[in-house]
Amino acid sequence: MTATVPAAEAALAKAARGSNSSEALYRLGIMYSTGQGVPQDNVAAHKWFNLAAMAGHQEARTWRRQLADEMSAAEIADAQRQARAWLAGA
Repeated sequence: MTATVPAAEAALAKAARGSNSSEALYRLGIMYSTGQGVPQDNVAAHKWFNLAAMAGHQEARTWRRQLADEMSAAEIADAQRQARAWLAGA
């Protein structure tokens, strides 16, 4: 199973990058916020929800806000840095 998890994430991330798909970005946020097929990770989830929200996904805004209530300021800052890096193509 662990071999397919990175492949699933990579496929969604590639789809999102190629088309700026808010739905693919949102689905990545769901994966990480709930631990569906990946280890649960609030920082990664916030990153993906933030990117989806920036691309216009309304539900992602709600999930991001709820998740932020459970995170420290340092975790949110880390997630925002990761989102900026992803946008820059890093």
